[in-house]
Amino acid sequence: MASLNKRRMLFFTTSPRTPFKMIPEIELLGNNFSGQKWDKRTQVDFIELLSQEGFFNGNGSKYNLDFSARDRINRAPKALGFVSLNPTIELTEVGKLFVTSKRKEEILLRQLLKFQFPSPFHTQSTQENSDFWVKPYLEILRLIYHFGTLSFDEIMLFGLQMISYKMFDDIVQKIEDFRIEKIKYKGKYKQLKASIQEHIILRLFDEEIKSGKIKTRESNEKSIRKFILTKSSNMRDYTDACFRYLRSTGIVNVSQRGRSLSIATEKIPDVEFILSTVERNPIFIDDEKKYTEILYNSTLPILYTDNEEVLIQKLTEYTNMSSSEICELPFQEKKECLFEAIEDKKQNILNQQIANIKDYKQYDDIMNTFDDIEKKNVLDIPLMLEWNTWRAMTMLDGGFVKANLKFDDNGVPMSTAQGNMADIFCDYEEYGLTVEVTTASGQKQYEMESEPVSRHLAKYKKETGKDAYCLFIAPKINEACIAHFFMLHKMNIAFYGGKSVIVPIDINTFRKMLTDSYKVDYQPNPKQVKSLFEYSLEIAEKSDNEVEWYTKVTEKALNWLTV
Repeated sequence: MASLNKRRMLFFTTSPRTPFKMIPEIELLGNNFSGQKWDKRTQVDFIELLSQEGFFNGNGSKYNLDFSARDRINRAPKALGFVSLNPTIELTEVGKLFVTSKRKEEILLRQLLKFQFPSPFHTQSTQENSDFWVKPYLEILRLIYHFGTLSFDEIMLFGLQMISYKMFDDIVQKIEDFRIEKIKYKGKYKQLKASIQEHIILRLFDEEIKSGKIKTRESNEKSIRKFILTKSSNMRDYTDACFRYLRSTGIVNVSQRGRSLSIATEKIPDVEFILSTVERNPIFIDDEKKYTEILYNSTLPILYTDNEEVLIQKLTEYTNMSSSEICELPFQEKKECLFEAIEDKKQNILNQQIANIKDYKQYDDIMNTFDDIEKKNVLDIPLMLEWNTWRAMTMLDGGFVKANLKFDDNGVPMSTAQGNMADIFCDYEEYGLTVEVTTASGQKQYEMESEPVSRHLAKYKKETGKDAYCLFIAPKINEACIAHFFMLHKMNIAFYGGKSVIVPIDINTFRKMLTDSYKVDYQPNPKQVKSLFEYSLEIAEKSDNEVEWYTKVTEKALNWLTV
């Protein structure tokens, strides 16, 4: 069990970083380890099995595989009630629904609202002297609703201090004071933020600092400077996790450039219902049986759309069904109909976006977004890079291009896909193209991306029965990846469906390809796209080494529309 005794701030699960990444992992756990004891043997077996799956990038800790398994399962999956590890491994009722249900956002929302400190999973030494007394996601949601818009820094600096919901009014005042101080401050904002953050850390961890207990787990260095840097980094990570998990419920919007959260307009009644009905006090903090009975219950807490009158009203708004037709439907069918209606609305929004993109109406915004990504002026760089690359590929040529992103009800990117497939699929009828995007660099790029990229391409070939190629895009291409992809051009591997034609290009080269397509007075066609990959295969056979091949392929990409 996790202890709260040395905690001074709220913390949120950072593993996995995106909640929907849990789905294939807990499904793998349930399918292969149900009924077994969660011990070192099963933990090692699980991480070894997980490392073979296409949805997992990496191989686990080289020297501590059982820790890697606990890192994936004992954190979010267990804490949010998707898996039970005692007495044996089982997917809970909500865990099974999270895997199978279409309404995953609703399931996630219920579980986040039940997450609490303390709990039987997060203990304190004495209840009489309890400091933690809060449902973190519920109270952060309340802060967002109170202010209308809440920035990343405001949650990081002040929201994380709310270890008890009884501190809510005090935190509100601190944020109000901070906003006034920002206006008055004459220097650079980053300096103000750093100064306030350092003051907060020194105050909250005053006891540890005075007693000299400032060595961090990540480093042997024992200094106040290193201690503050580590705590600052932890605060960023926890705030980022809070943003990602709340955003994945669909009830909040995120401003990537403004780095803030707000309640989605159409979800305001849902949030008002939650804030007025969900109990703020933690429950059954020392009774695991009673606590898990609530945690594993897929119908709790009650949500706004659990009210039949609300469902009827929303179905009237979203569908052409008459009131009598709606009333005749069983309750769960009403929920399914509403889900499908919202999905149809979302698809119509995306279709209009695609039409605007293909007309090059979004060209300037796409290029400016690449600039913002490069300057790190967006909140979620991997998500924005994947989304913007999808838009770019849609604009680039005449194929049918599909992003494996999760979009919210208004067609705004919400999170990256759960894995086990390429980031983007391009269907050109006679052949296909997968597109993989990564922000990873150096050796990490090779370790995380090289094998999954070829596996995703092979999966796409098998599922479509078409010839297919892959475009691999990164800010900078690692030399090991270049060598690996060059080698795959030459090797006929049955597991990968023959030769794997994977062309790596950096973002600047890709942007030049976009500019070229924008400048010509016609829309590039699938044959012109295909010619890049045919050239790559041809030149790989003639090149003496991977450096020569990569240089020539890059030159071809930079002039891809030149006859």
